[in-house]
Amino acid sequence: MQKILQMRLLFMGILITGLILIGASVAVTAFSEEETPEEAISDLSQSDDECVVCHQDHTPGIVNQYGASDHFANNVSCADCHEVEEAYPGATQHPEQEFFVLARSSPAKCETCHRQQVQEFTFSRHALPAYVAYAGSDVLSEDHLAQYESIPEGGFLPGGRDRNSLHALEGPDVTHFACETCHNVGKPNPDNSIGDCTACHLRHEFNLEQARKPETCNACHIGPDHPQWEIYQESPHGIAYATLGHNWNWEAQPGTLTTEDFPAPTCAICHMSGFGLSATTHDVGDRLTWFLAASISQPRPNAAENRIRMQNVCRTCHSSDFIAQFYTDGDAIVQSINEWVILSDLMVQPLKDNGLLTAQPFDEPLDYTYFEIWHHWGRTAKFGAWMQGPDYTQWHGAYEILHDLSELREQVDAKLEAADLEPLDLPDDFPSIESAREYIARQAEETDAE
Repeated sequence: MQKILQMRLLFMGILITGLILIGASVAVTAFSEEETPEEAISDLSQSDDECVVCHQDHTPGIVNQYGASDHFANNVSCADCHEVEEAYPGATQHPEQEFFVLARSSPAKCETCHRQQVQEFTFSRHALPAYVAYAGSDVLSEDHLAQYESIPEGGFLPGGRDRNSLHALEGPDVTHFACETCHNVGKPNPDNSIGDCTACHLRHEFNLEQARKPETCNACHIGPDHPQWEIYQESPHGIAYATLGHNWNWEAQPGTLTTEDFPAPTCAICHMSGFGLSATTHDVGDRLTWFLAASISQPRPNAAENRIRMQNVCRTCHSSDFIAQFYTDGDAIVQSINEWVILSDLMVQPLKDNGLLTAQPFDEPLDYTYFEIWHHWGRTAKFGAWMQGPDYTQWHGAYEILHDLSELREQVDAKLEAADLEPLDLPDDFPSIESAREYIARQAEETDAE
């Protein structure tokens, strides 16, 4: 009996060992069918591409990134993106070589393969409107000005847009590292193409996961005037990403994404990715209803269509009733913030009417208080509401508006009284939202009576 048991154990051991060896063989075969990063680097090291051979010694980090990219896997060479004719705008001669290159490739080169993406980007708010926001429209060529005016989501102002006063005050030593770092995403290039694809698609790997993750967007969408990154982190969507995002399918092919790949949205899912019934787009305003960044928000030109496209993304997880109520509530808070900003405009108007403000911007504390009511706190409250960040809607938004309205009242009254004029006659419950509405209505009645 004991011998039989020993024979059974021996047989089971042989069987298990055989299964392990077979499994290992299958795993090795499957693994070898898909090239590993180490194998890709090995292939790259054997390349006879002149750029690769030279830059492996001079800039190996860039070469390794390129070796791990889809560009390398699809035989897109360094020259395809960088090499140009001598007469090409922006071309420079490569050191100690006969050929010419673009040190930083241009969307005109990207467009060779990514035509739709470049065209969508070119007519988006990330393009010329981003650049004009600090540089003004006067610096645009005639063709670029016409293009800027044609962007539906651009917020173009009749008569153009002046250079941003803060940009002028701070000077190029500062703004080179400040405003321009983000807003040059839409700067015209020497070849007349617009912007910089690598602002979002980091060189030279151009990794799909990196472009989709919200940390990429936080390079610019952060801080007191547009804290989308901070708001996202405290939102239910951001919490899902922070706690479960490591399990999501970041490398899923564009146009195929479902809730199995992304159980909760990132910035890209809401604003750009093909998801639900909404197609992929590189126009970041394509699904937005309001100009939330404006001092007094107005609906975007294609607000109704944009709303449908965003709601098509929402419907992959949320009911129609939830979405309808959310949009009703979101529209309502935008109107309330607008009314507080209009109130601040009416409070400052007597100073303008009586010549009590200087022409120079930001030369006294009142200028900063007045500016921050809409530019910091009004924006933040609106972004916080639409992105479901209650702390930013309240303490970094509505509360700060109330605080600055009270401070603005003291600053305005001090100037009026110093000029022997009557102080502001504001409602008793100022600065409540009801007082704002009452004061706006009163001023409208007085204007009509005149």
